[in-house]
Formats: sequence, structure tokens, C-alpha cells
Amino acid sequence: MNASKQLRLQAAPVERPVTLRAEDIVVTFKTRDHVVEAIRKVDFELYQGETLAIVGPSGCGKSTLFNVIAGLLPPTRGHVEVAGRRVDDATGHVGYMLQKDLLLPWRTVIENVVLGLEVRNVPKARSYEIARELIQAYGLAGFENAKPSSLSGGMRQRVAIMRTLAFDPEVILLDEPFSALDFQTRLLLQVEVSRIIRDRGKSAILVTHDIGEAIAMADRVLVLTGRPATVKAFHKIDLPRTGRDPASLRTDPAFHVYFAKIWADLEMPQL
Repeated sequence: MNASKQLRLQAAPVERPVTLRAEDIVVTFKTRDHVVEAIRKVDFELYQGETLAIVGPSGCGKSTLFNVIAGLLPPTRGHVEVAGRRVDDATGHVGYMLQKDLLLPWRTVIENVVLGLEVRNVPKARSYEIARELIQAYGLAGFENAKPSSLSGGMRQRVAIMRTLAFDPEVILLDEPFSALDFQTRLLLQVEVSRIIRDRGKSAILVTHDIGEAIAMADRVLVLTGRPATVKAFHKIDLPRTGRDPASLRTDPAFHVYFAKIWADLEMPQL
């Protein structure tokens, strides 16, 4: 058994079906003078109902891997499957939430939430029914007709997650979705987005540079090496997901143990 598979099995949830599988992912970029190896070999599974966080040193290839998982960048070698289908064939199986909310400023809250459904030609009446249910469930009732410019940063990110949830993807990808927010709002949204994902029974991958955020939101943390990226370690976060308070966690001895272990696995550049 190879070392990568051994790591994955040690940290795997017990008896959960696999929702997403990344197999032998390799990414290289050709420049005029040479070939840049961004990802050497990455393998992992995402299990049903699980949140997996991916962390690594700055510049290690986290964003490149995110783009491969999202189907935005074809790997040089290997493939990603969602529910047994290749990502490039699995239209609608993966939804993503980026660092910026990318709300359309001329559209109202509800018009932004239904955007993905419109693209998929879902009937208008059904689209607005789905959007109203999400808006009511996640605390923006009364703001249906507000424009993004009138919302706080946290409210805008809630609209973004609703837009992602509206078309019911199998997997939600979160690319440092709170990095532009103030610290207090970040902590509040870590709790809220985790709850929304859990309530909807979704599987999620969180790409982040924040170890504390990874511990607060994830069931497992995958640590990448420096570029070219490969899997350094998996850490199973053995804390109850329900009621995980990111602020209180920071005084929990278990938090500091996980933080120290993950920090030790990161190959930090010399300052």
C-alpha cells in the first residue's frame, strides 16, 4: 500500500460513501523556457456529509487544485469524479463560493439567488419558490428586493451561499470565502455556513490559509506540501460539529493540539 493511500485510510470517516474522488492529479504549466510543476500527485476522497479543509504553504497550488476540482482547469494527468462521474461531465454536481461574493450589483437579493437556476432553465415560478425558501431559512427575509450595495459583507456572503445552494449541487467548494471580512464576521459566518451545509446534507471542500478556520469548520484537514504540491498529511478533527463555536474553540486545549500538529506539517517558507 502506498503512503498516500495509507494516510487517507487512517483519517477516513467510518462507513460513509464517497461523494468526490480525486485520483492521481498532476498539473504542469508550460512557459516559453521551461515546464512548471504545480501539482505533482494528489489523491483524496470526500465523503458524504463531510467537510474537508485543504491547507498548505503560500503558493503551494491550493488555488490550482481548487480549479481542477471545480472543473475549471483540466489536469495534466488524473481526474476528479463526483458521484461516480467525471467532473467535466457532471454539470451541476459542483457549486463554488469564492473569496469575492460576485453578486450582480444591478440585481436584487432574490434575483441574485435565482441566477444559477436561470442559467439552467429552471421555470421562473419554481426558481423563485426555491429562492424564497432559502432567504427565509437563512435570515434575509425582508431583504428580497434589496440591492447588494445596501448589504453588509456578511449578508452578501449569505446571498452567495444561497445562490450556490439553490441549484442543489452534490459538492460545495469554498475558496477562502471569508478572507475579505472582518474577524468577528468571519467567525460568525464560519458557524453559519457550517450549519447551512450540515442542514442541507451537503459535502464541502474548504480551501483556506487559516488553520483555525480549518479546525473550526472541517471534519478532516488535508495538508499539502510546498510546490509542487502533494499530500503531506491528513488530520481527523475529532470535535462535535454541532455547536462548534470558533471563538470558544480557541480556548479549548484540543484546538491547540490540532493547531500545533497541522502547523508542524506545513512547510513554511523562510522569512
